[in-house]
Amino acid sequence: MPSPRVAFLGIGLMGASMASNIARADLPTTVWNRTPEKAQQMAEAGVLVANTAAEAVADADVVCTMVTNAEAVEEILFARRVAEAMKPRAIFVDMSSIPPKVEKVHAQRLAGMGLRHLDAPVSGGTRGAAEANLAIMVGGDKDTFVDATPVLAAMGRPTRVGPDGAGQLAKLCNQAIVAIGVGGLSEAMLLAAAGGADPTSVREALRGGFSESRILHEHGQRILDRNWMPGGQVRNILKDLNALVEAATDCGLELPFVNLARSLFQSLHDRGVTGYDHTALLLEIEHRNPPHRVGDKPDIAPH
Repeated sequence: MPSPRVAFLGIGLMGASMASNIARADLPTTVWNRTPEKAQQMAEAGVLVANTAAEAVADADVVCTMVTNAEAVEEILFARRVAEAMKPRAIFVDMSSIPPKVEKVHAQRLAGMGLRHLDAPVSGGTRGAAEANLAIMVGGDKDTFVDATPVLAAMGRPTRVGPDGAGQLAKLCNQAIVAIGVGGLSEAMLLAAAGGADPTSVREALRGGFSESRILHEHGQRILDRNWMPGGQVRNILKDLNALVEAATDCGLELPFVNLARSLFQSLHDRGVTGYDHTALLLEIEHRNPPHRVGDKPDIAPH
């Protein structure tokens, strides 16, 4: 059975590494990006670079997208005529983070055009993307998932969690845990500093206990370094938290911790901290507790 041909649309912080890993798995890969310069850099990774999104997908068996929001996915699929350009029975894999109910609509529209669909958002950040170690949460038909698995496995660990839209729902569950966890971590580190303990030593003391996690390990180090270079940006986790609250409302749920996390990220965003890594939530906690601060290192921030 020949290797599936892949088109990857969206060569940003995550997409560049994800597409490179697909190519490294010896899967024929074509890329496209709305900003052409980013896509051109991929030529050195052994991939073809298309001038248009429709051109990129014409011969593809699997089309992956990794873009900012639902509007961008909609634009690529329909305004840029990617859906029209895809060959019959090709699989559209949306790896962006968008609301579950929007994903379900896309799945229905594509099915009406003779195309298959998976929603497959990811977690693991830029490090996970670079190391091909992403957690990939997949919604869609079982057979379609099996057919797309060689492509997904080149980027990380794919797990099917249910029908269309379920992948996006799983990503929202992930974002609930991340947002609340980063909030708790930020408050804990500030409490340590304000109370006279060494935050670095406190983090080390907590390792291996019940609070052990990648959040404590990786984000804890980011906070100690005061390194706000993204990773996952404040604007994007706020977008996901807004979608999460909407999904919870549709399910008849009240999620008080999620609502609190969303309000804190919203306040941070309103103060202009949008492109920073989401661990910069610490800055909002510090803003509410002057003059206390975690450490004396200068902030490392995006321009």
